[in-house]
Amino acid sequence: MTSLYWVLALLLVLLGVAGIVLPAVPGTFLVAAGLFLAAWIDDFNRVGWLPLLLIVFLALFSYAVDFLFATLGTKKAGASRWAMAGAGIGMVVGMFFGLPGILLGPFAGAFLAETLRGRKPSEAGKAGVGALAGVLVGTLVKLGIVLTMVGVFAVAYFL
Repeated sequence: MTSLYWVLALLLVLLGVAGIVLPAVPGTFLVAAGLFLAAWIDDFNRVGWLPLLLIVFLALFSYAVDFLFATLGTKKAGASRWAMAGAGIGMVVGMFFGLPGILLGPFAGAFLAETLRGRKPSEAGKAGVGALAGVLVGTLVKLGIVLTMVGVFAVAYFL
């Protein structure tokens, strides 16, 4: 039965890694759940509560990263606060439309917000590109966070 638990823990981690880019899959939370299950299998003898709390904190932080980088990318492009809000709203709405929605939602939200403010399409497009760049950078940062979560677990487990 222990082997089955290990397989389940590994599947949760792998699905979680895929969930970094797949919509509607809570990637970092699945990784955290898989790592928690792996610690539980060993009765928390090798991986205690402190590493697990750090892993949970990192999982929670990763969700703030999505919104933070989308808005920072928009801001770097010289966009208004309305465009930053539009990028955030676009990201949330885009989640319902799969991977294309996640990528295009922030762009569309920032572009629409800037257009409604009366900015030229080229300026609004620049804000949208900034939002898209922020989402892509945020995804890479989330991947780094997941690798850190696995690293925290590995250090606690093997040392």
